[in-house]
Amino acid sequence: MFGPKFVFALPLALGLTVQATQLFGNHGTLSGWDSINHEHQGTVQEVTNVYYEPSTALKMTQIYDSSYSGRYHSEVVKNNVYKRGDTGFYGFAFRLQQDWQTSPAQSYNLAQFIADFTDTGCDDYAPSSMVWILGDQLYSRVKFGDICDHVAPATFKELATITPGVWYKVEIQASWKSDGTGYYKIWLNGTSVLARYNIATTFKDDREFQFRVGLYANGWHDEGALKGSQGTRQVWFDEIAAGSTFADADPDQW
Repeated sequence: MFGPKFVFALPLALGLTVQATQLFGNHGTLSGWDSINHEHQGTVQEVTNVYYEPSTALKMTQIYDSSYSGRYHSEVVKNNVYKRGDTGFYGFAFRLQQDWQTSPAQSYNLAQFIADFTDTGCDDYAPSSMVWILGDQLYSRVKFGDICDHVAPATFKELATITPGVWYKVEIQASWKSDGTGYYKIWLNGTSVLARYNIATTFKDDREFQFRVGLYANGWHDEGALKGSQGTRQVWFDEIAAGSTFADADPDQW
């Protein structure tokens, strides 16, 4: 379930106690989301047999259909998680199915920050940041500029090797700036795998962005075909959160 959570952090430089706020936290349940998106034959299920922390997790499934030309989202959605100028931490735990086929490599998205730009006439829903699996590697990206300019994103490749059937926890810290003064960091199981400073991390726009977590089989849509022979893909997610400190979003600390 969701709800604001207040914790206290001790800044080392000042020695002062300040209040930090968890924007939201979900322990792998279907309740509390602003929406749940499962397209075509995809499903989003709350399960009790596989989880990161007892006793629930979200199982996301997508099934390839060669006669279908749409997208393949199975995601949970939290609205209004950031806007330009904000800074925050965002975390989740995930596990690929035990027999996940890593070769030939194809993209499967795990999380994204996204907003509706339909009113611009230049795009519909467009993500600023994405985290995905390609083969057995973890990738991420940030996109920026004017939405109508379709600027190529900055892609961060081969951040870590992911083993199917194993739980991982991901934490992102972002300073959402469009002027080249932002930063973007990722930790995997508490170890830093990415830190980029003095970069643009979001679009030149002040609208609110959603945080979506789940399986989006974007490679099937973008490439127009399934690579390999595994047309049913499943990913489990748990301990999804956002807040103003690392502990707010770390699956092991709340």
